Amino acid sequence: MSANPYIGLEALSTPDSAVLLLIDHQGAQFAGLQSHDATNVINNTLALAKAAKLFGIPTILTTVVADRGGHLLRQLQDVFPDQQPIDRTTQNSWEDPRVVEAVAATGRKDLVIAGLYTDICVAFPAVHAMADGYRVIAVTDASGATSMEAHERAVQRMVQAGVIPSAAITMLGEWQRDWAREETVPGIAEIFFAHGGSFGPALAWEFQLLGGK
Repeated sequence: MSANPYIGLEALSTPDSAVLLLIDHQGAQFAGLQSHDATNVINNTLALAKAAKLFGIPTILTTVVADRGGHLLRQLQDVFPDQQPIDRTTQNSWEDPRVVEAVAATGRKDLVIAGLYTDICVAFPAVHAMADGYRVIAVTDASGATSMEAHERAVQRMVQAGVIPSAAITMLGEWQRDWAREETVPGIAEIFFAHGGSFGPALAWEFQLLGGK
């Protein structure tokens, strides 16, 4: 195993090493989103959440002062219908012991984070959790901020601290890794069809050429 966590096969996240933390994808947060188109952030968040569910990756949902900021995005809650989000008052979710304990209870060390807003709700726990020994991956296209400046500075700050930036579809490929792992291929295909952008139709065409298999 390489001593450098950013190179070699061990640098890639796996379904057995990852835990997903989705932070504050709720109404009031989307109302202030200006760095990205909200539809794209929602699409990427759903792809990430559905992939985590497909691969059996523990997923923790959070909201912040939901009585004023609104419930979790309905489409996201529907992916985990029986899970109650952890509702916080802290801007930094890593300052809420319930979040820290929920992540620790999974026994996973690859902490995959996405949320609104990038510069606060993602960056703060990302750099904080690294000090607790987690390798943190920030999914930047399932996140966003009140301005592109705020989003970009947050990504820059995280990278400087050692956080690994990634994208939702990249994480799907990283977790699937090998098309010979056929048990998850149909589920991955469905996620790509629904949320994979231009790759969705390309994959559908390939499946059609293969007789729908």
